[in-house]
Amino acid sequence: MAEVLSVLRKPLVLDNKSYADVTHDIAKPLERKTSTAWWAAFIISAGVLLIGAAAVAYQIMTGVGVWGLNNTVGWAFDITNFVFWIGIGHAGTLISAILFLFRQKWRTSVNRSAEAMTIFAVICAGIFPIIHTGRPWFAFWLVPYPNFRGPLWVNFRSPLEWDMFAISCYFTISLVFWYVGLIPDLATLRDRTTSTIKQKVYAFFSLGWNGSNRTWHRYEKVYLLLAGLATPLVVSVHTIVSWDFATSVIPGWHTTILPPYFVAGAVFSGFAMVLTLMLIVRKVNGLEAYITTHHIENMCKVILATGGIVGLAYATELFVAYYSANGYEQFAFINRALGPYGWTYWMMVGCNILATQFFWFKKLRTNVIWVFIISIIINVGMWFERFVIIMTSLTRDYLPASWASFTPTIIDLATLAGSFGLFFTLFLLFARFLPMVAIGEVKGVLHYGRNGKGGHA
Repeated sequence: MAEVLSVLRKPLVLDNKSYADVTHDIAKPLERKTSTAWWAAFIISAGVLLIGAAAVAYQIMTGVGVWGLNNTVGWAFDITNFVFWIGIGHAGTLISAILFLFRQKWRTSVNRSAEAMTIFAVICAGIFPIIHTGRPWFAFWLVPYPNFRGPLWVNFRSPLEWDMFAISCYFTISLVFWYVGLIPDLATLRDRTTSTIKQKVYAFFSLGWNGSNRTWHRYEKVYLLLAGLATPLVVSVHTIVSWDFATSVIPGWHTTILPPYFVAGAVFSGFAMVLTLMLIVRKVNGLEAYITTHHIENMCKVILATGGIVGLAYATELFVAYYSANGYEQFAFINRALGPYGWTYWMMVGCNILATQFFWFKKLRTNVIWVFIISIIINVGMWFERFVIIMTSLTRDYLPASWASFTPTIIDLATLAGSFGLFFTLFLLFARFLPMVAIGEVKGVLHYGRNGKGGHA
């Protein structure tokens, strides 16, 4: 049945592309010679990754004492980085699963890269709790498998154990979801490549895809089921991460607002990271016809909405501190805003609340350079948000005699940098060997918003 034409519907693919053009344009970056720019970016990312790996190896050989931790600040950079990366990993599955279930067709040009970003971000996040244990070679003890350790068993009442289940489920579903979505495109690459080795690799991973009506029908059914499975995980994972804090009695943590606050913040930061990456990819690979200003504007609107929720959460913390008449809560808030780490609080507010207000203006939402700058500012602000939540509450708890400060060591900073190196190394490998945009899905919306002559309805 033909699409209903409306002036309100904007084309999702520009320049009157044909089906062959879509395949050619998206597969072209994979088939041409590796560019000097890609090699330069890859060497830098891999170099930073090696620095981080060396820092982690030194920490494992020496002990967690090489971090800036102390008896008062037991969680510091590692848990800050863990929560930050988990948040980044939210946007991919949100775009893939929730927007798919709501039939938001504009997601088709950005979902593939967002899903990949989710997987890489969760990998980065998973590293930190493992090395935080101090003995990462015993990390498998977190898994409740039959063993000979007698009464030594995982504590199912611990939020940290819930983290293990939630994150491993989220990673597994996200990986399967991403891979299933890739299968039709892998078959396309299989049929296009002239390299025997590549053809065999693509043929193996495309699982004998033949493009028949039955194959497409089964594929779409599986994709829908996976979207349904992934959707609750988007909400549950960061909710469970927030319980790590909310179930404690630390001032500033022990509050019921944390789960929705964390989920909104995760979507907020995840979309900002997707925008940062996609705007680079769009320019380097010449995908302006597929990732249009309409896509960018829609993502800016999501950021504006979730940024508003985050701002409301900041204001609610202030209100709760005032209205509860709880001296400890009031002190925790004043300490956040005006204490020794007060500058990090205002950095958080400036980056997350003030910077996003520019997205109220359509002219700025459709300005690629402006959007790119603000997306980076939001990423910085969301890292500081995690730092503020963890650090300001731990450095000054109930007992003034135990107050202490935290200063990151060079190992802390190298480990953080290494996680970014790992993330960008994986993303660059993905950009080099797999299609950044879902070829099959984009073809499904090729005529959306067009009139019979290929122009806007």
